[in-house]
Amino acid sequence: MTENMLKFEDLSPGDRIVVRYRLTQTSPETGNVISSDALGEVLAVTSDTVSINTKRGALDVDRQAITHAKRVPPPPVRRSRPPTLK
Repeated sequence: MTENMLKFEDLSPGDRIVVRYRLTQTSPETGNVISSDALGEVLAVTSDTVSINTKRGALDVDRQAITHAKRVPPPPVRRSRPPTLK
C-alpha cells in the first residue's frame, strides 16, 4: 500500500469507497496481471479483507490484492423527469 492511499484502519461500515485490486488470473495473451474495480459501501474491514457492498452484492477483497483505494462521495440523487405532454 502506498503512503497516499487510504488507510483501512480509518474506514467504518457505511463509508463509500472505490478500490482497484489484482485478480488471481493473468492475461493469456500478455501474461500481465488482470485488475478489477469495486465501488460501494464498506461492510467490514478485517486484517485480511475489506468487505464492500456493491451493486452486484457483497464482495470480499483481499487487502494484499488492493493496489489503489479512496473514499468517494455519495451517488448523485436521481431526479425524476417531468411527465411528457401528449
